[in-house]
This record gives sequence, C-alpha cells and structure tokens, in this order.
Amino acid sequence: MKENEVLAYFLEHLWSKGFKLSDEEVQFIYFGKKYTNTSVHHVKLAISLTLQLQLSFDRSFYISLLELFQKNEVRSLEEAKQLLMQHQLIHDSIDF
Repeated sequence: MKENEVLAYFLEHLWSKGFKLSDEEVQFIYFGKKYTNTSVHHVKLAISLTLQLQLSFDRSFYISLLELFQKNEVRSLEEAKQLLMQHQLIHDSIDF
C-alpha cells in the first residue's frame, strides 16, 4: 500500500472517530508531509499528538512536531513522548 493511501485511511479513521478535519486542513496535512519530507509514521504521530494536546488541528504545532520528529528520527510513540517532555511540551503525567 502506498504511503498516501495509508495516510488517507488514517484520516478516514479519524473522521469515523469524530475528528472532522476540513478539506483545507487535510490539504495542509499533505503539504506538511511534503514540506518536511517526512514519513507517514511521523505524520500520523504529529496529527494524533496535535489533536490530543491542542484539542483541535493547530497547523503551526503540527509542522513543529513534524520537524521535531524528522530531525530526531523518532520511531515510536514512546520516543515522541520523551522528546516532547524534553522540550517541555508535555508533562510526565500525560497518558497517551
């Protein structure tokens, strides 16, 4: 399955869970992936964490996470959580 298909299925899954992203937000998600030249894995992590931490889709926060994950070669949610704690974006008590 192609990366863009994986991302499309993930976005559909979010839609089914009640996260109704606008067409502009979805286009921005794909733009961010291309702009940062990152993997779908990083995009999925960044979207999930953006929605959980910001309680909505915050474009600048999403791009910041993509850049942070790409730069630090994050491979898992646990690594992402540790990195966000190091940058004081989350506290130890936050559960994902």
